[in-house]
Amino acid sequence: MPLSTINPTQRKIFRTLFVSDLHLGARGSRAERFLEFLNGVEAETIYLVGDILDIWHTGRVFWGEAQQGILAELARRARSGTRVIYLPGNHDAALRDHPSPRFGEFELHETITHEAADGARYLVLHGDQCDARIFRWHVMTRIGSRADAALRAIDQWLKLHLHRTTERGLCELAISGVNALMLVGNQFEERLAARAREAAHDGVICGHFHKAALHVREGLTYANCGDWVDNQTALVETFDGSLQMLEWSGETRSAEIWQPAAVSAVVTE
Repeated sequence: MPLSTINPTQRKIFRTLFVSDLHLGARGSRAERFLEFLNGVEAETIYLVGDILDIWHTGRVFWGEAQQGILAELARRARSGTRVIYLPGNHDAALRDHPSPRFGEFELHETITHEAADGARYLVLHGDQCDARIFRWHVMTRIGSRADAALRAIDQWLKLHLHRTTERGLCELAISGVNALMLVGNQFEERLAARAREAAHDGVICGHFHKAALHVREGLTYANCGDWVDNQTALVETFDGSLQMLEWSGETRSAEIWQPAAVSAVVTE
């Protein structure tokens, strides 16, 4: 897997940027890191692929300058001519019932077709629409989010009182492990691929599962943006239509590019 690095002192320009699962307002959101990343990239079109806001519950909201700065910067770019498209997920599902096709400066869509520079057509959606039936229940989102917040609170307490300096604590690792186990046998990728094929798409771009991926399987491209809670990843389209995965490094404030040849192989496994 060849890697190159984006110069943090120089903005990188792409045709399209896809990001998902910022979970702004949740305890685990890495808002500061995403804002640093956003300030280092430009794109003609930005897709916000769901769970950008964590607004489904009435619990404590973690909101500050970084969270506000992200929305302000995205709105500024929309006013300057960037097309910003918001596709709600299960944690910001209230926006699916929004009475207007716009949310502030952003377009609102449940799903949308993105046509790449090379003519490839991608179905873009958050991905919860293709969850196993039990995970589509709102109560599952509620239980999972409460458990996630509690474990991250414990982890922060342990880091503070035990003077741990590791980036990811045991509780955060446990959360990642549980999330991975929930995906075993879920067949979400197969359901998403089937939905894309039914509408004559060449691929599907989603979020939701907090697992970055970019590969071709049985002639159809599957791309998952990843997340900005347990990971810091984003998907981009270059001006020739190829897809790349970016991974942001908070330590070096730079982004490494996962660049498969013509998206022809699994690049995250």
